[in-house]
Amino acid sequence: MSEEARPVGRSRSVMTELVFPTDTNHNGTMFGGALMKSIDKISAISAMRHCGRTVVTASTDSLDFLAPIRMGEAVELEAFVTWTHRSSMEVYVVVRAENLFTGERKITCTAFSTFVALGEDGRPVPVPPVAPENEAERRLHESAPERYEQRRRRRAQRFSPTE
Repeated sequence: MSEEARPVGRSRSVMTELVFPTDTNHNGTMFGGALMKSIDKISAISAMRHCGRTVVTASTDSLDFLAPIRMGEAVELEAFVTWTHRSSMEVYVVVRAENLFTGERKITCTAFSTFVALGEDGRPVPVPPVAPENEAERRLHESAPERYEQRRRRRAQRFSPTE
């Protein structure tokens, strides 16, 4: 039973927050861990919008911090599903900071995360394919199998000192 592909736009999710002093480190910039929490949250929302099911984070990779986010700036996270496998979805997130006084905006972080859809029994279930709607989404979709293989190889090589 092959389900019809769902457009990327169905999963697109945006979250905007103001960066407060409690969100920052001693340099007055946003804690990386706080940003990572927001990335995981918006990614999960995007994945659930795509598949209509409960999801769990399988991996977060290619988390690239490009520029600092300063206290008092607005931070905007945009996420969407770029590619699907049998039960997994790759989600791309771009993070932008905005100086609310000058209007200057800059990309501060990008990330790829993988989520797995779960059935009521807590086991992985198939997800519908995704259909890119523009050239940028097509490029991400076409390059996703290579990222999938990199994740698969990394899992095969992981080391646990207790094993």
